[in-house]
Amino acid sequence: MEEQARHTKIEKIINSVAGNVILENPTGYPRNESNLYCISSMGKLLWSAELPEPGVLYSRVKFDDSGEKLITYSTRGHACEIELRTGKLLSKILIR
Repeated sequence: MEEQARHTKIEKIINSVAGNVILENPTGYPRNESNLYCISSMGKLLWSAELPEPGVLYSRVKFDDSGEKLITYSTRGHACEIELRTGKLLSKILIR
C-alpha cells in the first residue's frame, strides 16, 4: 500500500514493527498537528508524535542506535526522543 501524505509532501518513511513512521514536510503543514505520525499496514493512524512545544514541527527523524526510539529534530532547534510505539515525547533539548 502506497502511503498518501495528509497535508504536504512525505519527506521520509521509516518501516518499523510499530507501523510506518511518516515525516511530512513542515512547510505549509498545519501548526496545530504533528507532521510526524505512524500508520498501520492497513492505513490506520496509530499515533501522532507529541510536539516539543506548540506550533513547532519536526524537520528530521531517524532510529536511535537500539532501534527502539526515534531521534528527531524540530524546526526551532530541538533534539527530541520519541517513543516508537506511542509517539510520546520522551525528552527534548534545545540545541540552537
